[in-house]
Amino acid sequence: MNLDQNPALIPFRDKIRSYFETEYPQDILEKVASGASLTTAEVRRAEMALGEKGWLASAWPEEHGGPGWSIEEQYIFDEELERAGAPTVTPMGVVYVGPVIYTFGSDEQKAQWLVGIRDGSVGWAQGYSEPEAGSDLAALQFSAVRDGDEYILNGTKIWTSAAQHADWIFLLTRTSKEEKKQQGITFICCPLDESGVTVKPIITIDGKYYLSQCEFVDVRVPATNRIGEEGKGWSYSQYLLGNERTSYARIGGKRKQLANIRAIASRILTGGNQRLIDDEFFVQRLSQAEIRLDALEITTLRVLSSVRDGGSPGNEASTLKIVATDIAQEITTLFLEAAAEHGNRKFEDSVSPDWIGDSSFAAPGVATYFGTRAQSIYGGTNEIQRNIIAKRVLGL
Repeated sequence: MNLDQNPALIPFRDKIRSYFETEYPQDILEKVASGASLTTAEVRRAEMALGEKGWLASAWPEEHGGPGWSIEEQYIFDEELERAGAPTVTPMGVVYVGPVIYTFGSDEQKAQWLVGIRDGSVGWAQGYSEPEAGSDLAALQFSAVRDGDEYILNGTKIWTSAAQHADWIFLLTRTSKEEKKQQGITFICCPLDESGVTVKPIITIDGKYYLSQCEFVDVRVPATNRIGEEGKGWSYSQYLLGNERTSYARIGGKRKQLANIRAIASRILTGGNQRLIDDEFFVQRLSQAEIRLDALEITTLRVLSSVRDGGSPGNEASTLKIVATDIAQEITTLFLEAAAEHGNRKFEDSVSPDWIGDSSFAAPGVATYFGTRAQSIYGGTNEIQRNIIAKRVLGL
């Protein structure tokens, strides 16, 4: 996959870019650029705008209602969405559970859930981590006890992203205790407004509400909400996690961040009365981040090419998760340092007063910095990813 040498893709890129410039809700772009959190209504409106075009489920095959785009077209769409500054599509529906449903679910489940996922009208959350089962996900104790045609759910899920915007949650539950802890786990879906479900906010250090703790007390759901076979949930979760870890790359967004840092650094003076962009140590680190991002893009394209005919990325996706996390943290650290210089140093005399008084770039940059600190933990810690690479990829 070499997107730069394929002129046939230029009209497609132009079409996507024009949509974000002229048709996509511009007030959503402005709010995201300000660093403010979107309301549930705004999240739904943003995703339904893409759903109306048939683009929300950009990686889905046509047979399941997706646009049927090539791997290259999917990649370009993601790049342009990030270049435009649109909010990242909530992955729990279209990236995570949707492919699990159309791959392992029944025809009735596909009819029940896929439409709302791909048109953006129904939000989903992921119920994986527990207070005593984070990195060691297979140690989960959340129980699902079969009672006739129903399952009774009890337990707690934690660090649940976007639960405050979700209508449904997909859960890894324990339906039996086996010698091997990965066995006896079952994949079940539950409405978040079901009786016995409580969603409690977890406020992060930046004062925002990204995460929740979800408690289930004697919650009854029909057995038809189980995806696939009982006790096979771990296999379905691994299929899902391949897609999750690939989604962390976000090349377009990182390129936009680096370009933004260069623009800011070119206008800031350091204590040595030179522009920050002329500081040898700073620009060296900035260039290294750009080189590493090029390498990440090449690796991402190689992984995506390997699943060109469908399926989920394999254990190699762990490499993407590690590298994408490291680069995200490098970039946001550079941004934070540039923001610090903005607050503590003088500007060139030629800089307009509007720029001197404008610190609007700093607030969202600081929030992003804090967010990337958690990236090495969520989605499976980087230490866990290295173990996966060592054991399952390198066979050590």
